[in-house]
Amino acid sequence: MTDSTWITLISLGVTGLFMLGVPVFLVIAYWVIGCSVVLGMTFDNIGAALTYAFSNGFALLAMPLFILTGDLINKAGIARRLSDFAYSILGWLRGGLAMAAIGACGLFAAISGSNSATTATIGSMMHPEMVKGGYDTRFAAATAAAGGTVGIIIPPSIIFIVYGFLMNLPISDLFVAGIIPGVMMVVGMQLVCWVLSKYNGWGHIIPFDITRVLRTAFGAWLGFFAIGLVLWGIYTGKFSPTEAAAVTVGFCVIVGVLSHWLFPLVASGVDREGRPTSYGASLLVEGFRIRDLPSITMRSAQITGILAPLIGISVVMQQILSLLGAQEAIGTWVAGLGGYWIVLAASMAIIFVAGMVLESLPVTIILAPILAPLAAANGMDPIHFAVIFLVGASIGFVTPPYGLNLYVASSVTGVPYMRLLRYALYYLAALLTVWILVAVMPPLATILLPGR
Repeated sequence: MTDSTWITLISLGVTGLFMLGVPVFLVIAYWVIGCSVVLGMTFDNIGAALTYAFSNGFALLAMPLFILTGDLINKAGIARRLSDFAYSILGWLRGGLAMAAIGACGLFAAISGSNSATTATIGSMMHPEMVKGGYDTRFAAATAAAGGTVGIIIPPSIIFIVYGFLMNLPISDLFVAGIIPGVMMVVGMQLVCWVLSKYNGWGHIIPFDITRVLRTAFGAWLGFFAIGLVLWGIYTGKFSPTEAAAVTVGFCVIVGVLSHWLFPLVASGVDREGRPTSYGASLLVEGFRIRDLPSITMRSAQITGILAPLIGISVVMQQILSLLGAQEAIGTWVAGLGGYWIVLAASMAIIFVAGMVLESLPVTIILAPILAPLAAANGMDPIHFAVIFLVGASIGFVTPPYGLNLYVASSVTGVPYMRLLRYALYYLAALLTVWILVAVMPPLATILLPGR
């Protein structure tokens, strides 16, 4: 049989495995290994690809640090303060806790710049609270997975930096262009929370209290400071995104350890769940002990250990697709279509399909150099198309069969991957709607840019 026949059979076989409930990582790994054998690629190539990706990919070096940042912020109690602030604003609505989880994802995204770190942190923190509040456990896990998609859209964003580097675009402009689409994604997902919660009667409603809002906002000041520190450092050029991740880790360690020593002095101003009831108690968080650092680091390493093989396998998949001539075929096909709207629609379809089976970094590396010049040739603004491209890539995080955020949410919540899909599809519909709006209305991405 020919190579193409073997690859077709392998693809059909792994599709059957996926339908039978085999874990997604194993399904993709089987396809990669099978195609590697057919194409004569050695198994050593998989390990080499993983080593190369994490030793030479400067953006990927930040990933473990951002994940560690998430766990430190969670353990110190900073993430809890951010979610309390979001809940104080939204708790008067049906589904307010779920909406607050999405809002907390947006705030956390401004610190981490990582979808997986956002999902892991907010999922581990908010999932138990939502289940306790009467939400379906599958919906709670899917909410964390969907909320994590804004991790690479709301600045600072690792993938925006990669895209800007590849396409020679100003990264600061890309960051600004991602603000409105990121907020729209958050609002769109919160609307889904409200509709589903109202229909199913989930969640408890609390009265709106401006005093509570001000107190929780003051209590979240360390989180807001961390956001400001990251954005200030990157926008002023004081440090790179990878260095920003390291600086944030250092900040969280210092705050966490010092707060643990000082928090007992104001402990009388907190309730049974550790939430501050006075402005004095809001100055500090619970923190953690120095001897807690190994366990925190181990948890971060476990999440990184889940993501690293997935990314490594997707890098090998990129190589296989290149050997099969997929990149050249895509470029030739799209170029032959012609016309602004047709090229835009074709590009979005390709990005969506690629996001179903690849991580955002390989999608960007493979497709951005092909599609961006074609889009520019048909009159699209490069910054606008960059936002279209990367919003589409972020949607891939909750699109099966790859769905990296679904995989992470399943890991941190204990809800099986396949059980997440029912409610993830509602969020997927909302995100697709936002994506289409951003695509057909360029000002949503460019209106905040200077001189536009």
